[in-house]
Amino acid sequence: MKMIKLTKKQARQFLLIKHGLIGDYKFVGKEGILNYTKQVGCIQYDPIDACGKNADLVLLSKVKGYKKKMLDELLYQDRKLIDYFDKNLAIFCDNDWIYLKRKKKTYDFLTRHNKNVEMACDLVKKTIKENGPMSASDFKNKEQITWTWGNKSSLSRACLEHLYYIGELGIHHKKGTIKYYDLIENCISIKILNKPDPNKTEIDYLKWNVLRRISAVGMLWNKASDAYLCIENLKANKRNEVYQELLKDKKIIQFEVEGCKESLYCLSTDLYLIKEVIKNPKLKKRCEFIAPLDNMMWDRNLIRELFEFDYKWEIYTPQSQRKYGYYVLPILYGDIFVGRIEAGYTKKNKLLEVKNIWFESSIKPSKKLESEIAKHIKKLEKFNQEEL
Repeated sequence: MKMIKLTKKQARQFLLIKHGLIGDYKFVGKEGILNYTKQVGCIQYDPIDACGKNADLVLLSKVKGYKKKMLDELLYQDRKLIDYFDKNLAIFCDNDWIYLKRKKKTYDFLTRHNKNVEMACDLVKKTIKENGPMSASDFKNKEQITWTWGNKSSLSRACLEHLYYIGELGIHHKKGTIKYYDLIENCISIKILNKPDPNKTEIDYLKWNVLRRISAVGMLWNKASDAYLCIENLKANKRNEVYQELLKDKKIIQFEVEGCKESLYCLSTDLYLIKEVIKNPKLKKRCEFIAPLDNMMWDRNLIRELFEFDYKWEIYTPQSQRKYGYYVLPILYGDIFVGRIEAGYTKKNKLLEVKNIWFESSIKPSKKLESEIAKHIKKLEKFNQEEL
């Protein structure tokens, strides 16, 4: 097969069509949430809520009619989604639990270093079995211990987290950021829990995971990338082997993008998208605010290469060293990033404060662009006013 070559504009359009960020909305309502999650594998969860939590902001930009309660229902009522570890803390479809079983062994090893926790876990499980879902504050034992990363924690919280890490407890529901834990069999169907791990070998697991991350971003290159975070044992030699295996299995397609030194790869099932963008279609512009940990942004070097947009989430950067702000969202318009916005929502007066908007030096804001941004500020404010 002749090597496919795309322009940067075509590569950008490929990503945006796949993520449903250009033209009409590709994903709609609760079914759209499930379809998007299946496509990307997982959506990163982060509890910080400056103007919406990361998972909400991801879905707000892609799912028509998205409401906070939709995600909450899929997680804690319908039980079609699970929050657990994947790319850090994440949300993924219930059927993927069987593939991620082996992660439990990693966390068991990492957290089984405190004898007090080990000794108290059986009692914690027994208490939950008798009383139903519980949070750390529901336990009377307030004994303090040194827990992960050297932080102080109550013994009950440490036990709950340990049992969650190793897959014996699940999150039954949340009230704000407070987690209520229950036995895993009450959070995931027994049918799924009893299924064996489909990946028989480590290389099978790595192939499944890398393929999933390629789909999560849309396209990736075979080099070090934040998109591969939390895939255990994926060193360069293993990654090379995985890519060769996936090519051999015809699971992925290799292609080139003008100006990029490295080849890029996408799913073979996305060949139709490549054919579509090669025709240079006229795509309807849409304006969206992109979440800081959005799947498409997982490889920021790729974003810089294709979009000429240099984005860093500065939340952990000391204030004096920030170039922009604490919680800044990229502004997408059509197939380019036109700028970034920092906004903060205050629950007391139910208002969204726009702290700043920075346009890229190459952008001269038109009335149309300013109108679209204003419309999306209102959309973001309305979303934040929703109650669960």
